[in-house]
Amino acid sequence: MNNPSARKKKKFFYFLVGFLVLIFVLSGVFFTVDQTQRALVLQFGQPVGGVKETGLHAKIPFIQKVVYFDNRLMEYDVGAAEIYTNDKKNMVVDAYVRWRIEDPLLFYQRFKSESSYSIVEEAKRRLGGIIVGELRRELGLHILADIISQNRGSIMETVTDSSNRKLAEDTKAGLVVADVRIKRADLPAENQKAVYERMRTEREQQATKYRSEGKRNGQKIMSEADRQVRETIAEAEMRNQVIRGEADSEAAGIYAEAYGQDPEFYAFKRALDSYQLVLKDRAVIVLNPDDMDYLRYFGTMEPSGAMVGQGSLPGAGALPAPGALNAPAPAAETP
Repeated sequence: MNNPSARKKKKFFYFLVGFLVLIFVLSGVFFTVDQTQRALVLQFGQPVGGVKETGLHAKIPFIQKVVYFDNRLMEYDVGAAEIYTNDKKNMVVDAYVRWRIEDPLLFYQRFKSESSYSIVEEAKRRLGGIIVGELRRELGLHILADIISQNRGSIMETVTDSSNRKLAEDTKAGLVVADVRIKRADLPAENQKAVYERMRTEREQQATKYRSEGKRNGQKIMSEADRQVRETIAEAEMRNQVIRGEADSEAAGIYAEAYGQDPEFYAFKRALDSYQLVLKDRAVIVLNPDDMDYLRYFGTMEPSGAMVGQGSLPGAGALPAPGALNAPAPAAETP
């Protein structure tokens, strides 16, 4: 007689085994593709059913298998390569490339292998060779100064475009180059010192040229400023002479008009000014006895030589002879 408990355990065991077999079968039938991936279903090594996008898909278990490919941008370090520039400079360029799989079916057919890892590695190897070749070709058209300057961006864009054209010619590899960039561009150790010395010499020559041009321009500016100063001073002096001449002419006219109103008083004033200038500091005056007109305002000369005051003011004594008022004063001697 069978034990009911044993029968229940046996049924549960069969149920569990069946459930596990079902799960195993279903797991071999259904598969999911992540949003960062795309997949191919292979049957005996040949892709069937096209490219599988994100979602749940089915396949024949034990006959078909799935190969997954990353749908995102991937980065690959090309490595250092020796490149010659257009000005005969030897450079060691270390570059990297960003790329992605554009068509998994073409990509698989071009780089067919047993696993996706091997396919990607083979694609990187091929991609690295193309990038190095395009870098050598493009950088060989430019001089070193352009490569290390701001022109590098346009050069890298040209390398990216030419790499994509090369890949398109390579039996449609199914991948696309998004960007190529230079991480480091150095000179070989044996050439660095000589190149740096040459660059320093060129910079010193340019600095000397700029200093010479600056000095020449400075001298030109100073000469122009000096000329303007001289012209301004000459113009100011000429204007000053004109103004002084006009002022002297106007003053002379005013004096002539004033003196013309009373000539006798003007003669008397001039005589007093002359006496004040000559008869000072115990001065001795030597006069000709026959010409005593200079002392006319002191009086008249007697035959004995004595001066007799007949009026020291105009109108008080004898008037001077015509033309005598403008006679020059005699020389004075100081003992």
